[in-house]
Amino acid sequence: MISSRSPRTLTTVLALAATLLASACTAAEESTDPADGVPAQLRIGYQSIPNGDLIVKHYGWLEEALPDTEIIWSRFDSGGDVNTAFLAGELDIALAGSAPVTRGLSQPLDIDYQVAWIHDVIDDNEALVAVEGITEVADLAGTTVAVPFASTTHYHLIAALDEAGLTVDDVTLLDLEPPDILAAWQRGDIDAAFVWYPVLGQLRAAGGTTLITSGELADRGKVTADLGVVSTDFATAYPEALATWVEQQNRAVALIQEDKAAAVEAIAAELNLDAEEAEKQIDQLIFLNAAEQASPDYLGTPDHPGRLAEYLRLTAEFLADQGEIDAAPALADFQTALAPQGVARVLEP
Repeated sequence: MISSRSPRTLTTVLALAATLLASACTAAEESTDPADGVPAQLRIGYQSIPNGDLIVKHYGWLEEALPDTEIIWSRFDSGGDVNTAFLAGELDIALAGSAPVTRGLSQPLDIDYQVAWIHDVIDDNEALVAVEGITEVADLAGTTVAVPFASTTHYHLIAALDEAGLTVDDVTLLDLEPPDILAAWQRGDIDAAFVWYPVLGQLRAAGGTTLITSGELADRGKVTADLGVVSTDFATAYPEALATWVEQQNRAVALIQEDKAAAVEAIAAELNLDAEEAEKQIDQLIFLNAAEQASPDYLGTPDHPGRLAEYLRLTAEFLADQGEIDAAPALADFQTALAPQGVARVLEP
């Protein structure tokens, strides 16, 4: 049985999107100015994840690079909520994990967005932790486990249970956002959770035992990443603005790689952490610059889509097998959903 303290069913998501769509379309039209090729607004969805997105936000680089555009930053707790906002027409660019992006590109959601950037490849920044007395995934049978539905950790939780010979029917599964997971843990309402930092660090500090990390699952072929998705309409109407956004993201990766202290300062301020903890969290993610993202292993080029499409396809096949999506789209559909043109522009001599 799957139960949820805060259910977000597909019906609810689609109903919300339908209700907001008319007003959102009007807002989207008002947010852009096709006459001069510069958007009047750029609506960005970000999450509290220690990567370049927070660096760009903290230092105001987009505001400097696009002085005639109003930059609107909105925080989301999970990729599932990002998908809901895209369905409602409320975002131009946003961060979402590879599992929710896979869901978004699949039926029945079929969101019209593209992957323009890889914020990070998830390593040990996400993990399944449990209360004292539970030492391995197989011990979760009959327990209560929390995870944000339609997230990378939801995907990895299903994968971890599968490896241990369990299914979601063997646990009581709660759909909780990270702040709610922390509160439920403190109340003693849950036995385990698969979540990311900063809540992951708080659960570990409270005595949580790590059962498996996303990095370990990635080593076994289930790669996840935090992706930058852009609405197809925005990417088509404002390619230069998109390239500028990519340029600032690439600048943030360079800062992480070349001036870590400045990167740590920004992340610490945005997440309200001390420098030591911020650096620790940064070190648990893998960051790729534009040249690396243009390689065949990742986004690739406009003429040659990269292997990221294959990772998304594998995720879709697994989710379809588990009944989480209707069916896995073809590899060609995921290749079409890659938008490496912004990266290509940044790399132009």
